Amino acid sequence: MKVTVISYSLTGNNESLATSVASAFSAEHIRITESKSRAMGKIAFDMLFNRTPKVSSTVNNVESDCIVIFVGPVWMGQVASPLRSCFNSLKTRLNRYFFVSISGGADGPNPKLSSELMKRLGKKPTAIIDLHIADLLPSEPKPTRNDTSAYRLNNEDVKNLTSKIVKAVQEAIVK
Repeated sequence: MKVTVISYSLTGNNESLATSVASAFSAEHIRITESKSRAMGKIAFDMLFNRTPKVSSTVNNVESDCIVIFVGPVWMGQVASPLRSCFNSLKTRLNRYFFVSISGGADGPNPKLSSELMKRLGKKPTAIIDLHIADLLPSEPKPTRNDTSAYRLNNEDVKNLTSKIVKAVQEAIVK
């Protein structure tokens, strides 16, 4: 089973997770990057106007028999816009894919994630692993957006979350 991890990260949290997951599967890791830093206003405009930003990574060598694990944040209930160009390139070549995210979660789960992935990639994901930083913080007082956006995964977080992801991916592959 050939696995490729494709990731985008704004804060470094999804990058840490993607690097660890790629290592656990001995997978190629393709990083999606942007030439300019991203501000909150740009995030909002991309989400509201369905924009696909220019990125500096290529996914041309991803083969159709490869299992792809996308790792990236969820912004305003949608997959981070820098992953969109990658989705456009792979849409007709993907066979099985997973979507993994570590996002804030102060506002709760992302119920429309599956339908958005279906719309963008033309097929349902094998599994979605939607993790939240809010779950890593004390429940009282209730974590705010500021709390979750300021949090950076530590080594123990990455180790524990990677273990959950690897288990979920392996179980889904066996089905």
